[in-house]
Amino acid sequence: MSVTLGLERLFQDFPGSCSGARVGIICNHASVDRQYRHAVDLFADCSRFRLTTVFGPQHGARGDKQDNMIESDHYRDPQRDVPVYSLYGEHRKPTPEMLDSLDILFCDLTDVGARIYTFIYTMALAMEACAERGKRFVVLDRPNPIGGTEVEGNVLDPAFRSFVGLFPIPMRHGMTIGELACLFNREFGIGAELEVVRAAGWQRDAWLSETGVSWVMPSPNMPTLQTAAVYPGAVLVEGTHLSEGRGTTQPFELIGAPYIDPYLLSRELNGHRLPGVHFRPCFFRPTFHKWAEELCGGVQIHVTDRASFRPFLAGLAVLREVLRLYPERFAWRKPPYEYEYEKMPIDILLGTDSLRRSLEAGEELRAMEESWQADLGRFLEKRRRYLLY
Repeated sequence: MSVTLGLERLFQDFPGSCSGARVGIICNHASVDRQYRHAVDLFADCSRFRLTTVFGPQHGARGDKQDNMIESDHYRDPQRDVPVYSLYGEHRKPTPEMLDSLDILFCDLTDVGARIYTFIYTMALAMEACAERGKRFVVLDRPNPIGGTEVEGNVLDPAFRSFVGLFPIPMRHGMTIGELACLFNREFGIGAELEVVRAAGWQRDAWLSETGVSWVMPSPNMPTLQTAAVYPGAVLVEGTHLSEGRGTTQPFELIGAPYIDPYLLSRELNGHRLPGVHFRPCFFRPTFHKWAEELCGGVQIHVTDRASFRPFLAGLAVLREVLRLYPERFAWRKPPYEYEYEKMPIDILLGTDSLRRSLEAGEELRAMEESWQADLGRFLEKRRRYLLY
């Protein structure tokens, strides 16, 4: 399969409505075409419009910032001599002044297919700002790297709305960033003048490795496609004092803590016979972040079958078993988390407090999975209206 990205299609079939426009772009280091040419270079070198502004999401336009940092990294691009504004820090939504020098704002970001990945909310808030200022908004679409058919997890309760969950969607949404823009714009009342430049040739069941498009890690702790595969469940570990493998070469694949017996934990997890996954006992020593320089016992999540693997269920299983085996040692992380100072981080990640309570009560995984099916079914009906592929 050969996929042509929205970024490439924009310059292959340049729309006349863009001619002479002043343009900005939301992007980061992963915003490259199949020849590894960066979007900023393509925009700056195009004589048919004028690049005036660049915006960066969480982790910065260069992708150099670590997790959950308060970033206010505004600077001028030394090569193109245009301002670069951070949208993860003092401002998460472009200010009127930031938009004054542009007519069209483009967005070319790599999403990883999970509700809590903040890039999709950077896009949504920028859409709101453009709607308020009468600016056009254009999404340059890319494939969902973990496929566009599987949808999993509870739909977020609006009472737990945050910057890792602005809208009621499930943890694994199975949509492209362009499709999400359409859904956000119509269903949640943004009302932007929105256009999506589709990625040509993508089939919904294809993972990025099947498209001819290279993986470029979109954030410092998303090094491989395998990381993205486990992320919609393993990210829940951020809401605990367990290590999610930050500070190792395999973040989110490795989970553990110094008090865990890896052989016991892996035996209990594999006993659930969850589809498409094996939990291998292991030891690791993070170089930074939680339990830095301490030997941790835990598991590595090995995806054995992409089609049947349910990452969110696997993440819940890890939390359930660690909590059950080590009730005196396990602890939930305390606020603040992602600009939220009152709600528990695990509830923010889960988009509800009911699943945390289920975990604490030792509820069976199947019962938890059944609890979100009705809401998920309603989301799937809504989602169908916005699928572009």
